Amino acid sequence: MARTSALARHRTRTGRAMVIPALALVTLLLGIPIIQAVYYSMTQWDGITATWIGPSAYVNEFKDPTFWRVLENNGLLLLAVPVAMFIPLGLAFLLNERVAGWKVFRSIYFLPTAISWVVIGMVAVRFFAYGGQLNGLLASVGLSSVHTDLLSGEYTALLAVGLTFIWSMLGTNTIIFLTGMATLDPSLAEAARVDGAGGMRVFWHISLPQLKRFIQFSLIITLISAFTALFSLIFVMTGGGPGYGTTTLEFFVYQTGFSQGMFGTGALLGVVLFVIMAIIGIAQLRILRTKD
Repeated sequence: MARTSALARHRTRTGRAMVIPALALVTLLLGIPIIQAVYYSMTQWDGITATWIGPSAYVNEFKDPTFWRVLENNGLLLLAVPVAMFIPLGLAFLLNERVAGWKVFRSIYFLPTAISWVVIGMVAVRFFAYGGQLNGLLASVGLSSVHTDLLSGEYTALLAVGLTFIWSMLGTNTIIFLTGMATLDPSLAEAARVDGAGGMRVFWHISLPQLKRFIQFSLIITLISAFTALFSLIFVMTGGGPGYGTTTLEFFVYQTGFSQGMFGTGALLGVVLFVIMAIIGIAQLRILRTKD
Protein backbone atom coordinates (compact mmCIF):
# COMPACT_ATOMS: atom_id res chain seq x y z
CA MET A 1 0.00 0.00 0.00
CA ALA A 2 2.83 2.38 0.88
CA ARG A 3 4.65 1.45 -2.34
CA THR A 4 1.52 2.21 -4.38
CA SER A 5 1.12 5.58 -2.66
CA ALA A 6 4.78 6.46 -3.28
CA LEU A 7 4.42 5.47 -6.95
CA ALA A 8 1.34 7.68 -7.30
CA ARG A 9 3.19 10.65 -5.77
CA HIS A 10 6.14 10.04 -8.09
CA ARG A 11 3.85 10.00 -11.13
CA THR A 12 2.19 13.22 -9.97
CA ARG A 13 5.54 14.98 -9.55
CA THR A 14 6.72 13.70 -12.93
CA GLY A 15 3.53 14.86 -14.62
CA ARG A 16 3.82 18.32 -13.11
CA ALA A 17 7.45 18.57 -14.14
CA MET A 18 6.56 17.67 -17.73
CA VAL A 19 3.76 20.27 -17.78
CA ILE A 20 5.99 23.15 -16.64
CA PRO A 21 7.76 23.73 -20.02
CA ALA A 22 4.47 23.77 -21.92
CA LEU A 23 2.89 26.03 -19.30
CA ALA A 24 5.84 28.42 -19.49
CA LEU A 25 5.62 28.53 -23.29
CA VAL A 26 1.88 29.22 -23.22
CA THR A 27 2.38 31.95 -20.62
CA LEU A 28 5.13 33.53 -22.73
CA LEU A 29 3.23 33.42 -26.03
CA LEU A 30 -0.33 34.00 -24.81
CA GLY A 31 -0.43 35.13 -21.20
CA ILE A 32 1.91 38.11 -21.52
CA PRO A 33 0.26 39.49 -24.72
CA ILE A 34 -3.17 39.17 -23.09
CA ILE A 35 -1.98 41.10 -20.03
CA GLN A 36 -0.45 43.75 -22.29
CA ALA A 37 -3.70 44.02 -24.25
CA VAL A 38 -5.69 44.51 -21.05
CA TYR A 39 -3.25 47.23 -19.96
CA TYR A 40 -3.26 49.08 -23.29
CA SER A 41 -7.07 48.79 -23.47
CA MET A 42 -7.19 51.26 -20.58
CA THR A 43 -4.86 53.77 -22.23
CA GLN A 44 -4.93 56.28 -25.03
CA TRP A 45 -2.28 54.65 -27.20
CA ASP A 46 -1.18 55.76 -30.65
CA GLY A 47 1.26 52.91 -31.14
CA ILE A 48 4.20 54.84 -29.65
CA THR A 49 3.10 56.58 -26.46
CA ALA A 50 0.37 55.43 -24.08
CA THR A 51 -1.51 57.69 -21.68
CA TRP A 52 -3.26 55.90 -18.81
CA ILE A 53 -7.05 56.39 -18.72
CA GLY A 54 -8.16 53.51 -16.53
CA PRO A 55 -11.38 51.49 -16.51
CA SER A 56 -13.29 54.58 -17.62
CA ALA A 57 -12.11 53.69 -21.14
CA TYR A 58 -14.54 50.75 -21.06
CA VAL A 59 -17.33 52.93 -19.69
CA ASN A 60 -16.84 55.46 -22.48
CA GLU A 61 -16.74 52.78 -25.16
CA PHE A 62 -19.89 51.11 -23.85
CA LYS A 63 -21.65 54.48 -24.16
CA ASP A 64 -20.73 54.69 -27.84
CA PRO A 65 -23.74 53.77 -30.03
CA THR A 66 -21.37 52.58 -32.76
CA PHE A 67 -20.10 49.86 -30.42
CA TRP A 68 -23.61 48.55 -29.86
CA ARG A 69 -24.35 48.80 -33.59
CA VAL A 70 -21.38 46.55 -34.23
CA LEU A 71 -22.52 44.07 -31.57
CA GLU A 72 -25.97 44.14 -33.17
CA ASN A 73 -24.36 43.06 -36.43
CA ASN A 74 -22.75 40.13 -34.65
CA GLY A 75 -26.08 39.25 -33.07
CA LEU A 76 -27.86 39.34 -36.43
CA LEU A 77 -25.19 37.15 -38.01
CA LEU A 78 -25.82 34.59 -35.27
CA LEU A 79 -29.24 34.07 -36.87
CA ALA A 80 -27.37 32.47 -39.77
CA VAL A 81 -25.80 29.83 -37.50
CA PRO A 82 -28.84 27.48 -37.29
CA VAL A 83 -29.34 27.74 -41.07
CA ALA A 84 -25.63 27.02 -41.62
CA MET A 85 -26.16 23.82 -39.62
CA PHE A 86 -29.61 22.56 -40.67
CA ILE A 87 -29.03 22.76 -44.44
CA PRO A 88 -25.82 20.66 -44.24
CA LEU A 89 -27.61 18.26 -41.90
CA GLY A 90 -30.33 17.70 -44.51
CA LEU A 91 -27.77 17.35 -47.29
CA ALA A 92 -25.77 14.86 -45.23
CA PHE A 93 -28.93 12.81 -44.68
CA LEU A 94 -29.62 12.67 -48.43
CA LEU A 95 -26.02 11.82 -49.25
CA ASN A 96 -25.99 9.14 -46.58
CA GLU A 97 -29.01 7.56 -48.29
CA ARG A 98 -26.82 7.08 -51.40
CA VAL A 99 -29.07 9.04 -53.75
CA ALA A 100 -28.16 9.00 -57.44
CA GLY A 101 -24.94 10.93 -58.03
CA TRP A 102 -24.19 11.23 -54.31
CA LYS A 103 -20.42 11.08 -54.85
CA VAL A 104 -20.52 14.01 -57.29
CA PHE A 105 -22.78 16.02 -55.00
CA ARG A 106 -20.50 15.35 -52.04
CA SER A 107 -17.57 16.83 -53.96
CA ILE A 108 -19.64 19.87 -54.99
CA TYR A 109 -20.82 20.54 -51.43
CA PHE A 110 -17.28 20.23 -50.11
CA LEU A 111 -15.98 22.78 -52.65
CA PRO A 112 -16.51 25.90 -50.46
CA THR A 113 -14.20 24.40 -47.84
CA ALA A 114 -11.32 24.26 -50.31
CA ILE A 115 -11.72 27.92 -51.37
CA SER A 116 -10.23 30.82 -49.41
CA TRP A 117 -12.48 33.44 -47.82
CA VAL A 118 -11.04 36.08 -50.15
CA VAL A 119 -12.08 34.16 -53.26
CA ILE A 120 -15.51 33.48 -51.74
CA GLY A 121 -15.91 37.19 -51.06
CA MET A 122 -14.94 38.14 -54.61
CA VAL A 123 -17.46 35.68 -56.03
CA ALA A 124 -20.15 36.95 -53.64
CA VAL A 125 -19.56 40.59 -54.72
CA ARG A 126 -20.18 39.65 -58.34
CA PHE A 127 -23.22 37.56 -57.42
CA PHE A 128 -25.04 40.11 -55.23
CA ALA A 129 -24.08 43.27 -57.18
CA TYR A 130 -26.65 45.27 -59.16
CA GLY A 131 -25.50 43.74 -62.44
CA GLY A 132 -24.65 40.38 -60.90
CA GLN A 133 -25.90 36.83 -61.27
CA LEU A 134 -28.62 37.18 -58.62
CA ASN A 135 -30.57 39.69 -60.70
CA GLY A 136 -29.88 37.57 -63.75
CA LEU A 137 -31.47 34.56 -62.04
CA LEU A 138 -34.47 36.63 -60.98
CA ALA A 139 -34.92 37.86 -64.56
CA SER A 140 -34.70 34.30 -65.92
CA VAL A 141 -37.70 33.24 -63.80
CA GLY A 142 -39.80 36.25 -64.74
CA LEU A 143 -38.92 38.46 -61.77
CA SER A 144 -36.96 41.10 -63.65
CA SER A 145 -38.95 43.80 -61.82
CA VAL A 146 -37.32 42.65 -58.55
CA HIS A 147 -33.96 44.20 -59.44
CA THR A 148 -31.91 44.73 -56.33
CA ASP A 149 -28.42 45.55 -55.13
CA LEU A 150 -28.08 43.87 -51.77
CA LEU A 151 -24.67 45.40 -51.12
CA SER A 152 -25.99 48.98 -51.24
CA GLY A 153 -28.06 48.91 -48.03
CA GLU A 154 -26.87 48.38 -44.45
CA TYR A 155 -29.13 45.48 -43.52
CA THR A 156 -29.34 44.00 -47.03
CA ALA A 157 -25.52 43.98 -47.19
CA LEU A 158 -25.47 42.18 -43.84
CA LEU A 159 -27.97 39.71 -45.30
CA ALA A 160 -25.63 39.15 -48.24
CA VAL A 161 -22.72 38.52 -45.84
CA GLY A 162 -24.89 36.10 -43.84
CA LEU A 163 -25.93 34.17 -46.95
CA THR A 164 -22.31 33.96 -48.08
CA PHE A 165 -21.31 32.74 -44.62
CA ILE A 166 -23.96 30.01 -44.78
CA TRP A 167 -22.65 28.88 -48.17
CA SER A 168 -19.04 28.92 -46.97
CA MET A 169 -19.89 26.63 -44.02
CA LEU A 170 -21.80 24.19 -46.22
CA GLY A 171 -18.91 21.84 -46.92
CA THR A 172 -17.46 21.79 -43.41
CA ASN A 173 -20.73 21.01 -41.65
CA THR A 174 -21.83 18.51 -44.29
CA ILE A 175 -18.62 16.54 -43.81
CA ILE A 176 -19.04 16.68 -40.01
CA PHE A 177 -22.56 15.25 -40.23
CA LEU A 178 -21.60 12.66 -42.85
CA THR A 179 -18.83 11.49 -40.54
CA GLY A 180 -21.33 11.23 -37.71
CA MET A 181 -23.81 9.26 -39.79
CA ALA A 182 -21.06 6.81 -40.75
CA THR A 183 -20.70 5.93 -37.05
CA LEU A 184 -24.39 5.17 -36.47
CA ASP A 185 -25.61 1.69 -35.65
CA PRO A 186 -27.54 0.59 -38.79
CA SER A 187 -29.45 -2.10 -36.90
CA LEU A 188 -31.54 0.53 -35.07
CA ALA A 189 -32.68 2.16 -38.31
CA GLU A 190 -33.38 -1.23 -39.88
CA ALA A 191 -35.49 -2.27 -36.89
CA ALA A 192 -37.47 0.98 -37.13
CA ARG A 193 -38.10 0.43 -40.85
CA VAL A 194 -39.29 -3.11 -40.15
CA ASP A 195 -41.80 -1.60 -37.71
CA GLY A 196 -43.09 0.63 -40.52
CA ALA A 197 -41.26 3.88 -39.82
CA GLY A 198 -40.57 6.11 -42.82
CA GLY A 199 -37.28 7.69 -43.76
CA MET A 200 -37.97 11.04 -42.07
CA ARG A 201 -39.25 9.40 -38.89
CA VAL A 202 -36.17 7.17 -38.74
CA PHE A 203 -33.95 10.21 -39.18
CA TRP A 204 -35.79 12.33 -36.60
CA HIS A 205 -36.22 9.71 -33.87
CA ILE A 206 -33.29 7.33 -34.48
CA SER A 207 -30.45 9.07 -36.31
CA LEU A 208 -30.71 12.59 -34.93
CA PRO A 209 -30.39 11.67 -31.20
CA GLN A 210 -27.26 9.65 -32.01
CA LEU A 211 -25.74 12.68 -33.76
CA LYS A 212 -25.85 14.81 -30.61
CA ARG A 213 -22.06 15.11 -30.24
CA PHE A 214 -21.57 15.97 -33.90
CA ILE A 215 -24.29 18.62 -33.74
CA GLN A 216 -22.62 20.12 -30.69
CA PHE A 217 -19.26 20.15 -32.45
CA SER A 218 -20.79 21.74 -35.57
CA LEU A 219 -22.45 24.40 -33.39
CA ILE A 220 -19.17 25.37 -31.77
CA ILE A 221 -17.27 25.48 -35.08
CA THR A 222 -19.99 27.60 -36.71
CA LEU A 223 -20.22 29.99 -33.75
CA ILE A 224 -16.47 30.54 -33.64
CA SER A 225 -16.42 31.14 -37.41
CA ALA A 226 -19.25 33.68 -37.12
CA PHE A 227 -17.23 35.70 -34.60
CA THR A 228 -13.63 35.32 -35.76
CA ALA A 229 -13.47 34.10 -39.37
CA LEU A 230 -15.39 36.72 -41.34
CA PHE A 231 -12.74 39.43 -41.55
CA SER A 232 -11.52 38.54 -45.05
CA LEU A 233 -15.07 38.04 -46.28
CA ILE A 234 -16.26 41.44 -45.03
CA PHE A 235 -13.07 43.20 -46.14
CA VAL A 236 -13.55 42.00 -49.72
CA MET A 237 -17.34 42.24 -49.94
CA THR A 238 -18.22 45.49 -48.18
CA GLY A 239 -15.24 46.91 -46.27
CA GLY A 240 -17.53 47.03 -43.24
CA GLY A 241 -20.08 49.30 -44.95
CA PRO A 242 -22.33 50.81 -45.96
CA GLY A 243 -21.69 52.89 -42.85
CA TYR A 244 -21.22 50.32 -40.10
CA GLY A 245 -23.83 48.03 -41.66
CA THR A 246 -21.57 44.98 -41.95
CA THR A 247 -18.89 45.84 -39.38
CA THR A 248 -18.48 43.00 -36.90
CA LEU A 249 -16.54 43.23 -33.66
CA GLU A 250 -13.59 41.46 -35.27
CA PHE A 251 -13.56 43.92 -38.18
CA PHE A 252 -14.11 46.87 -35.82
CA VAL A 253 -10.84 46.02 -34.05
CA TYR A 254 -9.02 46.42 -37.37
CA GLN A 255 -10.87 49.61 -38.30
CA THR A 256 -10.25 51.28 -34.95
CA GLY A 257 -6.65 50.22 -34.49
CA PHE A 258 -5.12 50.26 -37.95
CA SER A 259 -7.40 52.51 -40.00
CA GLN A 260 -7.96 55.18 -37.34
CA GLY A 261 -4.72 54.73 -35.38
CA MET A 262 -6.59 54.34 -32.06
CA PHE A 263 -4.62 51.35 -30.84
CA GLY A 264 -5.80 51.67 -27.25
CA THR A 265 -9.45 51.44 -28.24
CA GLY A 266 -8.56 48.65 -30.66
CA ALA A 267 -6.97 46.73 -27.78
CA LEU A 268 -10.12 47.35 -25.72
CA LEU A 269 -12.31 45.92 -28.47
CA GLY A 270 -9.94 42.97 -28.77
CA VAL A 271 -10.33 42.28 -25.05
CA VAL A 272 -14.13 42.37 -25.41
CA LEU A 273 -13.90 39.91 -28.31
CA PHE A 274 -11.57 37.72 -26.24
CA VAL A 275 -14.06 37.65 -23.36
CA ILE A 276 -16.90 36.68 -25.71
CA MET A 277 -14.83 33.87 -27.23
CA ALA A 278 -13.76 32.72 -23.76
CA ILE A 279 -17.42 32.43 -22.76
CA ILE A 280 -18.11 30.40 -25.92
CA GLY A 281 -15.07 28.22 -25.15
CA ILE A 282 -16.22 27.56 -21.59
CA ALA A 283 -19.70 26.70 -22.88
CA GLN A 284 -18.04 24.36 -25.39
CA LEU A 285 -16.20 22.51 -22.63
CA ARG A 286 -19.38 22.18 -20.58
CA ILE A 287 -21.32 20.89 -23.58
CA LEU A 288 -18.69 18.35 -24.58
CA ARG A 289 -18.35 17.12 -21.00
CA THR A 290 -22.06 16.68 -20.54
CA LYS A 291 -23.02 13.03 -20.34
CA ASP A 292 -25.49 11.61 -22.83
